[in-house]
Amino acid sequence: MIIGTRGSQLALAQTENVARLLKEKGVETSIKIIKTSGDRFTDRPLHAVSGGVGAFVRELDDVMLAGEIDIAVHSMKDMPTIRPKAIPTVAVLKRDTPFDILLTYDGTPLDELPEQSIIGTSSLRRTAQIRRYRPDIITQNLRGNIDTRLRKLREGQYDGIMLAKAGLERMGWEIEGEILSPDFFCPSPNQGTVAVVTREGTEAEAAVSMLDHTESRIVTEIERILIAELGGGCTTPVGSYAEITPDRQEIHVRAEVLSLDGREAIRIDEFIPLRGGIEKARELGHRLVEMGGRRLAEEALLQISRGADSENSCGY
Repeated sequence: MIIGTRGSQLALAQTENVARLLKEKGVETSIKIIKTSGDRFTDRPLHAVSGGVGAFVRELDDVMLAGEIDIAVHSMKDMPTIRPKAIPTVAVLKRDTPFDILLTYDGTPLDELPEQSIIGTSSLRRTAQIRRYRPDIITQNLRGNIDTRLRKLREGQYDGIMLAKAGLERMGWEIEGEILSPDFFCPSPNQGTVAVVTREGTEAEAAVSMLDHTESRIVTEIERILIAELGGGCTTPVGSYAEITPDRQEIHVRAEVLSLDGREAIRIDEFIPLRGGIEKARELGHRLVEMGGRRLAEEALLQISRGADSENSCGY
């Protein structure tokens, strides 16, 4: 079976892991690299590439529907909430660390960085959260793969950079940094999770289904439901995080949508029952909208369309 993937180091690491897991199940695969527009135009914000939302995903979907690949591997947070019915998410792998990490040039933690320090990030969410937490910090756009971003930090182009901790883990890099609390830096929905998709009704679907991790699928689905009605995806500052409690009776859910400048935020932080959690998550999603979440998301989209913060989007 042919696995399609982007050609970045991180995408290849994720795909090679899926190939290894399938081989353990007796399934032989080969890897085919697909160059997406999200990879080709690294000088542009993601929302300006292929419509923004799903810039790394849509073209792989097209290749799969054309029959050129059997399986595709994605960072799940890159995937649009609405997906083609013919290409189901067959497996959600066991989740890696879902939190953001701050790496600074000299190891200084966020609270101790001097005023006017420069933090690099490609994410509107992280930008808004930094502005809320430390309004005196300057945020600047940061694109490129992980090693490129680390090189820019080492060169002193930034005082610090924000990344998803999971990306470093998947690369096998042990780099010290500050893990940022979800109380202040609620992660992107599905951050730290890898999704594997196939065409419906194929042998590949049956093979990949053996890799599905039930708990990770539950929490990632809830995270998507919480923000489903807000719209905007990568082009709005939205966070969502769900975690099953140690007693396995409840799910701790957090979700928020912020203004681009971080001065305003609508937030939910509650415990919901594990049984029936999907329906309860829908109720909380409606509440997030009623509290003004959709208004903030729409205002952010309007500002972006007018050129405000046009250099930011989703990203590791």
